[in-house]
Amino acid sequence: MILLSSIINEFSERFFSKYSALPSHKHALYTMKNCRKHHSPYMIAQCTNGQCLQHSYIPHSCGHRSCPHCQNHESQQWIENQLNKQLPAQYYLITFTLPKQLRDLAWKNQTLIFTLLFAVIKDLLQTFTLNDKKLQGTAGFTMVLHTHSRRLDFHPHIHVVMPGASINKKTKSWRVKLGKYLFNHKAMAKVFRAKILKEIVEHNLQLPETCPSKWVVDCKNVGKGDKALIYLGRYLYKGTIQEKDILKCENGMVTFRYQNSKTKRYQTQTVTGEYFLWLIIQHVLPKGFRRVRIYGFLHPCSKQLIKLLQYLLKFNPAKMLKTITSRPCFICKCCGSKMKIIATKIKQATPQLVAIAT
Repeated sequence: MILLSSIINEFSERFFSKYSALPSHKHALYTMKNCRKHHSPYMIAQCTNGQCLQHSYIPHSCGHRSCPHCQNHESQQWIENQLNKQLPAQYYLITFTLPKQLRDLAWKNQTLIFTLLFAVIKDLLQTFTLNDKKLQGTAGFTMVLHTHSRRLDFHPHIHVVMPGASINKKTKSWRVKLGKYLFNHKAMAKVFRAKILKEIVEHNLQLPETCPSKWVVDCKNVGKGDKALIYLGRYLYKGTIQEKDILKCENGMVTFRYQNSKTKRYQTQTVTGEYFLWLIIQHVLPKGFRRVRIYGFLHPCSKQLIKLLQYLLKFNPAKMLKTITSRPCFICKCCGSKMKIIATKIKQATPQLVAIAT
């Protein structure tokens, strides 16, 4: 398996000489390059076996959300938290895609455009739910921003996992809707287009000369919603590509594979090493920007309401799950016992610590 850190180490100079990188891009490359390497801070783990007490000197992970090595535990925790909030309803996966004519504008104004996308889609879904004859209430949904296609191109879109249900505050009733489609996708696309273009003009941004009259909004039934949540959760913290999909790195070229969304077959693409880094780094979000937003009765502040609904509707998602909430632990190489961390964020190795570790 070819490590992303080795590609960064080999092609970073070419990348910086050819592409204009933001401070956030430079920070991402630096942290991923040194992830779990001797340059990174260290922690000391001690064996819990009283007769062994072996020490190990372990480099920290970088913890960057674009790193393919890091935050696997956080990703699993997020998935479990979402699955534990499941309710007895039909779930739908709705995808709102920004047309290619607006991608350059989105790239140059990422914080603003991405914020507008979240706000517009939130307002759209809340309005459609309130006006729907079968729902007529408050919606609840989870939104996740993706900026990449399977080929790693800049392709901003937002996935929404939404139960076909609502809470009517006036009648205090739980209303559900069944069927292949939650809302008419053509109607959602028209409203989505009108609202986004209006917001762009109001924020004094220049629209491109050519803007399509028809936009794409996809809405499909995903059953209980668990598979859709797991799919989104796995790509939440693991970056844009897994290292197992990097096939070759030779003669200044990098070959990677991706799955064709239509044929479901793997295809390969070969690019220069510096362009491959650009494909990775262009999806690093602005500092502090949240990729996930949750609204309505699924909001984290509505935990008591969700538990009440699960109790009244006699629905227990825990019976359907095999949770793995514990973080993987280090194992002592001498006796096989578990090890515990006794010191963290040690900036550099010292002779005393090296002696302890060995």
